[in-house]
Amino acid sequence: MKALIEGGTVEETEIEGLKQDFFIYDGYEPLMVEKAKYHIRDSKNYLFGSTSLHIFVLTNICNMSCVYCQAKDDTSIVHHKMTAETAEKCVDVALQSPSRFLSFEFQGGEPLANFEILKHIVLYAEQKKGSKCVSFNVVSNLTLLTDEMLEFLIEHNVGISTSIDGDEELHNKNRGFSNGVGTYKAVTDSIKKIQEKDFSVGAIQTTTRYSLCKYKEIIDEYVRLNQTSIFIRPLTRLGTAARVWDEIGYTPEEFVEFYKKSLRYILELNKSGINICENHAVIFLRKIVTGVAENYMELRSPCGAAIGQVAYFYDGNVFTCDEGRMLYEMGKDDFKLGNVYENTYDELMQSPVCKAVCVASCLESQLNCCDCVYQPYCGTCPVISLAQEKDLFFKDRNAFRCMVYKGMLDTIFEVLYENNEDDIKVFNKWLGVCTNE
Repeated sequence: MKALIEGGTVEETEIEGLKQDFFIYDGYEPLMVEKAKYHIRDSKNYLFGSTSLHIFVLTNICNMSCVYCQAKDDTSIVHHKMTAETAEKCVDVALQSPSRFLSFEFQGGEPLANFEILKHIVLYAEQKKGSKCVSFNVVSNLTLLTDEMLEFLIEHNVGISTSIDGDEELHNKNRGFSNGVGTYKAVTDSIKKIQEKDFSVGAIQTTTRYSLCKYKEIIDEYVRLNQTSIFIRPLTRLGTAARVWDEIGYTPEEFVEFYKKSLRYILELNKSGINICENHAVIFLRKIVTGVAENYMELRSPCGAAIGQVAYFYDGNVFTCDEGRMLYEMGKDDFKLGNVYENTYDELMQSPVCKAVCVASCLESQLNCCDCVYQPYCGTCPVISLAQEKDLFFKDRNAFRCMVYKGMLDTIFEVLYENNEDDIKVFNKWLGVCTNE
């Protein structure tokens, strides 16, 4: 391909290979399109499904005060909890989705602060699901976890995910209790308690300015806690994170350098026999190597808002996605689809908001994305575009999120281009055994 672009000599076998992979074509264009359409359909197979991820925001109560909290931008907040009546209405709407396989995810605030409603939703859904297959997951800081709660979660196979931002010093700096005391010990004690029950617990990481110099310590902590994957994630500039960005934020270049060091270190750990994968790399590699996208909402075109996931707020309002409800908590209801007391699932999907988000997140029609070399692997978030650029449509190719994704893909392609046998073996292993949190 490089020789072809630069006008050099290209072997006939290479030409045929490039044709088969649709990098180049000759002859009748409609014939090429006819051949390619099946591959395009496979890469967009998520569009043949319906909303599978249903997020239940059980409460806005939280006993922690993370420096980057995206669900609020003010400490003077009125606390609310979802009621049993609203919970049942939310489940009823969720079960109207045509998808046979549904995932119910519990969030907050801190969802364990409204554990009785979590239990109610699980039991009510199991009673009402009919032929549908419903899985359950809770995203919790785990500091409120009791033995009774854990027993219920294990009995009903409710997946558990928490947040670990690094070693004790870094984690406590990012994620403290509301009174300022660090949460590291409480969280790690709960992780050990869950693991002692032979039950799985996953963890996610968020990168702040304090994280940039501690990539090894962060990854080593995940290894120490018996985690087989880590998601190296940039900050989302919503809520508190937007208000204190000058203190905890960074440039895209700074994050990309952090990501590059992290990925290289993870590769070295794997080559020394320690099995841990980086989930952003796994998602990108599946697209690059297999041409088929995972159902990861933020890296789809169009994105997964509404047609892939919806978020039910504690008051019954329904939003296109978790980010959409976060914007609502900042006082903006631009991504509200409707309310479970007033609308059916079909009515929510017919909402003008749903249609607008689908159009605005289709990269193939975006001016700054349609000709980008990374367009097949990337995604855009209309919520972030509206919050940061005051426009539903992504327009700034130098925007934070765009620069971050391009830098991450540059890093992955650098490894692929180097074609180091041991690194490629690690990538292939990830593609074979690694899944998303």
